[in-house]
Amino acid sequence: MNLNNSQFTRYEDNNNVWLSQNSTQEFNFTDYGITPTILSTEAEVGQAMLNELYSTAASKEGDINIALLGGRGAQELHRLLGELAKSTEQDKLLARLNVFTQDALAPLSMNNGFSFVRDFERILGDAFFKKIKSFTPMRTDTKDLESSLIEYLTKLEELGGLDIFFIGHGPEENQASHLAYIKPFSGAKSHHIAGIIPISSSILEHHISKFKAGGSVVNESDEKECRSAEYILTLGPAAILQAKKVVQSVVDADSAPAKIQTYANVLNTNLSSNKEEAILQLNTNPGLWIRLHPNTKSFVLPNLGL
Repeated sequence: MNLNNSQFTRYEDNNNVWLSQNSTQEFNFTDYGITPTILSTEAEVGQAMLNELYSTAASKEGDINIALLGGRGAQELHRLLGELAKSTEQDKLLARLNVFTQDALAPLSMNNGFSFVRDFERILGDAFFKKIKSFTPMRTDTKDLESSLIEYLTKLEELGGLDIFFIGHGPEENQASHLAYIKPFSGAKSHHIAGIIPISSSILEHHISKFKAGGSVVNESDEKECRSAEYILTLGPAAILQAKKVVQSVVDADSAPAKIQTYANVLNTNLSSNKEEAILQLNTNPGLWIRLHPNTKSFVLPNLGL
């Protein structure tokens, strides 16, 4: 693919393709840690996430750019937004929203029940998508995944980047974790805005079980197509670090008990003050990237055992 006329630079690391913005400045590795907010119910987590959207809306004028979180983590937020969209109560706010997805399995038809887009439509509802300013998913039904990812990133860049990155926390082997779908040992660096990474069987199993546990409407042919996906499209560390605010939610430790240990590891692992060592830590456990953002909220339930 020809990137000569693009504002993005392409890097390849062990079959992982990462894209960077050409204007990226040097990143300052400051470990801000995480201070979790423990709430008693998933509904309270959803309301807390909605309140973060309200506070962003009150603190700026014009468009609000957000990345939706897939899976269980934001389902209560999405239900609340879907309910609001059925009334006229927040029509002005909804009309300001530019909504982006943050990751996807590919290749996958856009109407597959295991795609995040279908799941968002199921819970947010038609009224939400009619009232927002724009919706930009990562395209998963194209032969040229890189070109379509660059189109997506160009739109995000033209709109000024993310105001809120709604993010989760996914367990990985060796008590590591992922954010969006930034996998351990995928070579993600602080200047990488998005990537295309080869899929693993563990990711596929996690994705399929997560969707089934979340109540997605799926069938056998959807599952068969999903199991033949080869890549993960994901926003990268730069998208997280450049977002004005990161809002994390971890609500499903009952159905994904590995998160109890993997979240504790992110909470309790200090990043090395030696930059090379810190980069190694982040590549081994990408869940740690969240510690480098100065404006992070992490809403969790008591079932994380904190």
